[in-house]
Amino acid sequence: MITLKDILYKVSLEKVVGNTALAFRELQFDSRKVGLDDVFVAIDGTQSDGHQFIKKAIDQGALAVVCQQIPKEIINGITYLQVQDTHQALAIMASHFYGNPSKDLQLVGVTGTNGKTTIATLLYTLFTSAGYKVGLLSTIKIIMGTTEHQATHTTPDSLTINKYLRQMVDRGVAYCFMEVSSHGIDQKRTDGLHFVGGIFTNLSHDHLDYHTSFKQYRDVKKSFFDGLPKTAFALTNADDKNGPVMLQNTKARKYTYGLKTIADYKVQILENQLQGLLLKINNQELWVKLIGNFNAYNLLAIYATAEQLGLEQLEILQLLSTLESVDGRFQYLVSEGKITAIIDYAHTPDALKNVLETINTIRSGNEELITVVGCGGDRDVEKRPKMGAIAATLSTKVIFTSDNPRSENPDTIIQHIEAGVPPQHFKKTIAITDRKQAIKAACQMANEHDIILVAGKGHETYQEIQGVRNDFDDRKTISELLIALNK
Repeated sequence: MITLKDILYKVSLEKVVGNTALAFRELQFDSRKVGLDDVFVAIDGTQSDGHQFIKKAIDQGALAVVCQQIPKEIINGITYLQVQDTHQALAIMASHFYGNPSKDLQLVGVTGTNGKTTIATLLYTLFTSAGYKVGLLSTIKIIMGTTEHQATHTTPDSLTINKYLRQMVDRGVAYCFMEVSSHGIDQKRTDGLHFVGGIFTNLSHDHLDYHTSFKQYRDVKKSFFDGLPKTAFALTNADDKNGPVMLQNTKARKYTYGLKTIADYKVQILENQLQGLLLKINNQELWVKLIGNFNAYNLLAIYATAEQLGLEQLEILQLLSTLESVDGRFQYLVSEGKITAIIDYAHTPDALKNVLETINTIRSGNEELITVVGCGGDRDVEKRPKMGAIAATLSTKVIFTSDNPRSENPDTIIQHIEAGVPPQHFKKTIAITDRKQAIKAACQMANEHDIILVAGKGHETYQEIQGVRNDFDDRKTISELLIALNK
């Protein structure tokens, strides 16, 4: 059995009470899961503080406790380890516990406000098509070669990350692409991992319910690049004003990509249609099935990453041309009545703006653009009026509705969204709280060749109301309604 001492390498210990040469069974941070001979790490979480459950963990069989403050009551035979940050300690100990699996494959992290899921997922698809065994840790799913699990967090806890990475290594996975959220970075979930590369997509208004300011949000993202080793590559979006900030203090090799400014990797959009994009990358033209400027950025980041990881340029271009949209990311269907319905995860002001501008670029100008959109409850309140302003300004008609209201009153959320609508656009908007009824109304409004955008939930197949997850799939709902209405 592994001993406590074996997993303490690089953990900054402030105080030790007891013996660290103890063999133990499991490493746990959830007191409810603690069993005989486990090590309990007391995490200060957003909902509760694990330090309150130290006694409970010991009663359930824990033989050692890692904490930020040693309890006043010391129990004989129990080892107490005081550290400055238990989140960081857990991450490092978890890596050691699972044999540092991130060093045995090529791990690439993708961070930024928008585009993380698309880039990570399509990198997984591209490298799989190139003949490699590949892993994926994303918002939507976790894939280990051919085994797939549904994800619950953008960046899982550090124990889960290392458990899955160990399983990937044991199955012969050579590459893993991982979404790295600001929450995950801030809570040190990625500490102790060995990354061969990091990708920055962009930064816009999001998660300010968690971060105290935009600057803190940006600096948390930057800290991921600060921690990359000199053997890694750091790839950043040169067209985003925060892109250069990410590279300021990194030891990694620095590379940039962009459409507008001078960059190491450049792309030119030659055609932008509903069926796809005609791009020029490194003076090579290729047709891709993805749509919009934002996907040109995503594909360029994928191209650059694949080249950094050793794939040949012509092979990368050929594989890019075969990629298709990720679930819930600008997915569209055309009904028998020639109505185009687009489903997209856009849940930030910048993402919604990108999607609507893309649709307006490919419209002939005569079609109606009907947008159905809401905002999640118990999350960033400041973005709600911005979402309302963008939707009303860039659509011909807008229906404000529920997203995942969670514990909030959905009508209150809609009022916050409506507060941002410019007066000249009031007449364009209506509010229908029930999301299915809102989508139905959009279908009834639409005529031949019109476009309906249902934004905010994308790949999600549920709607969370008062703590209960109810089955709800935007794509399935609008498809059934268009068929039922014979449109």
